[in-house]
Amino acid sequence: MRARSALFDVYGGHLRERGGAATIAALVRLLEPLDFAAPAVRTAVSRTVRQGWLHPVRLADGPGYAMTPRAERRLDEAAARIYRTRPSTWDGRWHVLVLEELPGRESRERLASSLQLLGYGALGPVTWIAPRPSPELADVLAAEGVAASTFHGGHEGDDGGLAARAWDLAALGRDYAGFVAEWSPVMSGVDGTAAPESFAASQRLLHAWRKFLFRDPGLPVELLPVDWPGTAAAAFFDRHTGRLAPAVRRFVDDCLDKSARNESTA
Repeated sequence: MRARSALFDVYGGHLRERGGAATIAALVRLLEPLDFAAPAVRTAVSRTVRQGWLHPVRLADGPGYAMTPRAERRLDEAAARIYRTRPSTWDGRWHVLVLEELPGRESRERLASSLQLLGYGALGPVTWIAPRPSPELADVLAAEGVAASTFHGGHEGDDGGLAARAWDLAALGRDYAGFVAEWSPVMSGVDGTAAPESFAASQRLLHAWRKFLFRDPGLPVELLPVDWPGTAAAAFFDRHTGRLAPAVRRFVDDCLDKSARNESTA
């Protein structure tokens, strides 16, 4: 886990619901159980500011950093997929994206990575599909200077087969099963009593789980194979995230309160 990724997880998983901002002192305290020292946290914050995800603000307890609207959109979209809070709205139509031309290699690789994160799968070099449109799509295309056409359309054929073309569901299913096998002994060793330990375990589990966002578009159940391993993996993630949540909340609140107390007495 890199400091920048940990910073994103903290903002998306904890600070978003607490106003979306924190001081550097609070961020250092929050990332300490993940073995990030203060210089690494400060460097990650500076880099994230330069990339347009955070911006400096003046908080009641001192200077801090808040999410930009772009970051809020990205983190809200990610949270809806991580915690599956969005109801299935698939009406049998795909959101189809057709690029007018292919950009250069580096831009093409960045674009592909961004589209996969938004839930799009490739049917060919210029054609992508998703079970639902992403509110970030226009920003992603504009960032790479790519023109495209988009529309909703039904597939005259087997939608499950189409999904299997756009995403490697067999490999994804194996990796979901592997995720549970790898993390079961790790999470069984965390009893949820020590707040810093619970926070660190929860964040590391989230970081591992979040990687599936690049590969799993959140297909409706009718398009998934029978006995889809992703269902059991999601239940595993939810169970342990919920089990550790009280200790995690205590730790986050304590870090924010301690930062405020230190600022007020400085």
